[in-house]
Amino acid sequence: MDWITELLFPGNTSIGSTLVLYSFVIASGIFLGKLKVFGVSLGVTFVLFMGILMGHFGYEVNENTLKFVREFGLILFIFSIGLQVGPGFFSSFKEGGMRLNAMAVGLVALNVIIVLLVYYLGNINDISALVGVMSGAVTNTPGLAAAQQTVSNMVSNGAEQANLMASGYAAAYPLGVVGIIASMFIIKGIFRIKVEDEIKELEAEQEDSQLKPFMISLEVTNKLIDNRTLLQLHDIIPCNFVVSRMLTKDGDFIIPKSSTVINIGDKMLIVASQHDTDKFLAVLGSEIEVDWEKVSPPTQAFSRRILVTKSEYNGVTLGSLRLHRGYRVNVTRVNRSGVDLLASPNLRLQIGDRLTVVGDLEDIDRLASKLGDSMKRLHQPNLITLFVGIIFGIILGSVNLGFGMKLGLAGGPLVVAILLSRFGYRFKLITYTSSSASMMLRELGICLFLASVGIAAGKGFAASVFNYTGMWWVIWGFVITVVPLVIIGCIARGKYKINYLTIMGLMSGSYTDPPALAYANNSTSNDAPAVAYSTVYPLTMFLRVVAAQTLILLLA
Repeated sequence: MDWITELLFPGNTSIGSTLVLYSFVIASGIFLGKLKVFGVSLGVTFVLFMGILMGHFGYEVNENTLKFVREFGLILFIFSIGLQVGPGFFSSFKEGGMRLNAMAVGLVALNVIIVLLVYYLGNINDISALVGVMSGAVTNTPGLAAAQQTVSNMVSNGAEQANLMASGYAAAYPLGVVGIIASMFIIKGIFRIKVEDEIKELEAEQEDSQLKPFMISLEVTNKLIDNRTLLQLHDIIPCNFVVSRMLTKDGDFIIPKSSTVINIGDKMLIVASQHDTDKFLAVLGSEIEVDWEKVSPPTQAFSRRILVTKSEYNGVTLGSLRLHRGYRVNVTRVNRSGVDLLASPNLRLQIGDRLTVVGDLEDIDRLASKLGDSMKRLHQPNLITLFVGIIFGIILGSVNLGFGMKLGLAGGPLVVAILLSRFGYRFKLITYTSSSASMMLRELGICLFLASVGIAAGKGFAASVFNYTGMWWVIWGFVITVVPLVIIGCIARGKYKINYLTIMGLMSGSYTDPPALAYANNSTSNDAPAVAYSTVYPLTMFLRVVAAQTLILLLA
């Protein structure tokens, strides 16, 4: 029976007992994390608390093994996060997201200011503990990981400081989740907000949305357009649009191309942005009602979605495919990650894009064969990109940026993943990952990391937290959570009149907190919080990692 003792009882560090320990901590942590209290669950973060519990009872892991598992899990998690948020990282700086991102930056800055005030004027002068408390208060695990990795490389007692940081994180995290949701209630109460009214307001705005591809049927009545080609029409109306189908004045149905001649009396189905429709009404003629499904002969026009799955078309512009001449089809919309995009000639395709194509069935089949259109190919993992990215991420993380600052094993892979997701096509690297594969990598990485951190911190957790100092960790953590949210929430609502559902998403995304987002989604039955969350999440995630590292570098 010695083998049972070796596998299941504390004090053993064999490979078998280590695997059993990690498996138990992760499985039980995930299970308990799904349990809801007042509609809120801690999710995968409960793995940390199970690790702390097992560490407290004497379970341990070989130091080198624990460090490898912790860092490898961190890199998997961070890199997957980078690939996920990368496509939206640069677009989040556009006009629509500038204000929300500015407020998210303000939240990060206020969190750091409170930490500095506590450090210099308060009753906690250990920056490692404070950074851990801050990371827990804003529920940001990557920030904790980056700071731990930085402090481990900087000071002689780095492992001890990293464990202290984990204790501060664990002490502040539960009230961090509660504090975000409490702040939502505070803003709702201050401004006497009715969620039903906010939902109606958003629905009205979405109906009038200017951003989605919009279809309009027109009859040509302007004599100045008579005998012009579609190519000339693009010069006359300087905006992105596609003429999907045409019914000539003689009653012939055609799929138009750039050389197609327009005549008075022709009827056209145009796909464009809604705010450009006035231009077409002014230049072409009047809007009409046409049932294009009945008008389109089944032998001449079909509409179908084609999946881009061949790597040679990753990063290729839509216009360079010359679809009108080569395939006699029109692409009216491109769906990317569930979002419809206008099929403009300068739009660069990505693996996984779904093109809505109109044309003859044989022509559509030829185009489908050219682009791939194979769901099976999307199920194949692109591991080359993953490990090439990790290599360059570690190299970048090891570069001294000045004043002893390094991005480290957290920041380096995060930056490289963001850049690869945006510019990887230039190096023939495919960054597409199915949602399930991305979720698996991310969850596996964070579970390995949290289990390692918890087991390492568990031995001294009770002595560090359940005392006068630990009480102040919890108190200051709650202050770090709530005060910035209330301030920025009041500015967002009071000054800028931002919709409450968007504010909920801003709060959740700025603190990178999925449980708070889940609460916002469930309480509103609307996707507006998720949209705001995804708008501020990329920049906030990056800033949280940098802020935690910077505090350690400057004050440790």
